[in-house]
Amino acid sequence: MSLMERARVASSQPSAGAMPNASPGLEGLKNELLERLSADEIATVMAENPHRAKNEIRSACARVFEGDHWQLVPAEEQERLVEGLIDTVFGLGPLEALLADEDITEIMVNGPYAVFYEREGKISPSAQCFENEEQVRALIDRIIGPLGRRIDEAAPMVNARLKQGHRVNAIIPPLALDGPVLTIRKFRERHYTLDELVEIGSLDAIACRFLRWAVRARKNIAVSGGTGSGKTTLLNALSCEIPRQERIITIEDSAELKFSSHPHVVRLEARPRNVEGIGEVSIRDLVINALRMRPDRIIVGECRGGEALDMLQAMNTGHDGSLTTLHANSVADVLTRLSTMVRYVADLPIGVIEAQITSALEVVVQLARSSNGRRSVREIASFAFSHEKGKGSVVSHFTWDHETGKGRWLNAPAWIDGLVHDGLANKEEVEEWKSGICSSS
Repeated sequence: MSLMERARVASSQPSAGAMPNASPGLEGLKNELLERLSADEIATVMAENPHRAKNEIRSACARVFEGDHWQLVPAEEQERLVEGLIDTVFGLGPLEALLADEDITEIMVNGPYAVFYEREGKISPSAQCFENEEQVRALIDRIIGPLGRRIDEAAPMVNARLKQGHRVNAIIPPLALDGPVLTIRKFRERHYTLDELVEIGSLDAIACRFLRWAVRARKNIAVSGGTGSGKTTLLNALSCEIPRQERIITIEDSAELKFSSHPHVVRLEARPRNVEGIGEVSIRDLVINALRMRPDRIIVGECRGGEALDMLQAMNTGHDGSLTTLHANSVADVLTRLSTMVRYVADLPIGVIEAQITSALEVVVQLARSSNGRRSVREIASFAFSHEKGKGSVVSHFTWDHETGKGRWLNAPAWIDGLVHDGLANKEEVEEWKSGICSSS
């Protein structure tokens, strides 16, 4: 018997829980639907044929709307309620419309009645909201349940990932005082290329060619910046420049990088502790293991802890062309932050650590987001180490001039001259690029 047939049988019989005078609404529609169809029946059909389940739920809702107390509800409102119910059952409820909007990059749920979204770097309130805290909690459980994660008073915070690749963070009472808080970082189905970043103004053509050469010349690159500055976006764009014959191993806390066109990619994702408090596999564990997997390139989605030491050692022992991101407010802060991360796991002198960092990282790209929401490259630099002083320093090649609102090239790194010898560029291209940086100085 189909869902529709069961609905007809149930609707022909009086229901003990029926409330003819109840106020119509999404919750009322859901309750009346469940009087005719059990949640188990809906779940079974959803698992077997989601498309059929949606159609039968629509048909069952049509039978519900035949009740007298629904006659005053306009057809447009009825359709909206049905779509809202389907979004709740099959998707993320009130957030489905925001997820479907490709221009929205972040969704923030601050309790059931305050939903915000970010579009083009600017935050705006959403007309969508939840009916109560229980609906937000049910949504969080629906997201993390299939991933084997849990959230409760004993573990009130969780990180997860939607099947589309979007990153999810949830925190609930008692830590969140105003109800469950849910944050979803969205990622485009198709990532930007370097040329597309030039088109939207995130970097200029001169910087674009420089970064393309840096990747192809197997320079170790770190992309740094604050939250939401576009680090993962640029890292994805840089990865597009990796030759197709090379083997790439990506290591992430939550998988966000996309390699839709590259034929040889191994994607690794860290694993948190399970309910019993065991089974954790850290990014550092994965970095160490990746060294045994014959990588041409190692890409660490974000360097935030002791894995910094293993990553630097890999860069210094033949694994050229590695890429990573980290949070830092400036290129100088990159040096300080990496030194601190290494000291998490190794009690080494600062001078020794900075010598490793300056030897390993050959290009550092600093990103920032301006007050109008625009994300752009603010500095491109490298490091130098003074054995006399026993410390590292920043060598800036490109910097952003806030007064003119334009980038300014200061100098070119020495490896640019080796591009012709390595067959990565012809002499005319290099000379053209050098004349370009001179004119921008």
